[in-house]
Amino acid sequence: MTSIRPITPCLWFDGQAEEAAQFYVGVFPHSRITNVMRYTDVGTEIHGQPEGRVMVVEFELDGQPFTALNGGPLFKLSEAVSFQVYCRTQDEVDFYWERLGEGGAPEAKQCGWLKDKFGLSWQVVPVVLLEMMDDPDTAKVKRVTAVMLQQKKLDIAALEQAYRG
Repeated sequence: MTSIRPITPCLWFDGQAEEAAQFYVGVFPHSRITNVMRYTDVGTEIHGQPEGRVMVVEFELDGQPFTALNGGPLFKLSEAVSFQVYCRTQDEVDFYWERLGEGGAPEAKQCGWLKDKFGLSWQVVPVVLLEMMDDPDTAKVKRVTAVMLQQKKLDIAALEQAYRG
């Protein structure tokens, strides 16, 4: 049964909604597919999808609801929307960076951003970076920013070293 939440991101795919949802629930702990809906023969002239094809997959990533829609080739995912994964340790950063980046676009990796194999953009962010960037000491913030801009996967030790000067 469909669970209604006030805000649920809907991701548009061209035939990969179920594969993408399965991939994401395999990456994040406490995640699950909650519902799969299929196209019927009604409206084929509008949506162009064959009867029985997966239309929508509802899933949760660590409690956050998402919808994946097989909407066809009309729209593509872009960097204009990304999802942030906050990490407490370098091990978490490494895990999410590697798993989400599997098969993705290597050239799209910069400053903690990556694009996965489905074209969805993610930011793998150590929580400590947010704390450093919020420091009232602008010299510290500038040093951390300079180091961050040179990194692809964020390295907590290097960021902390820059922060300390």
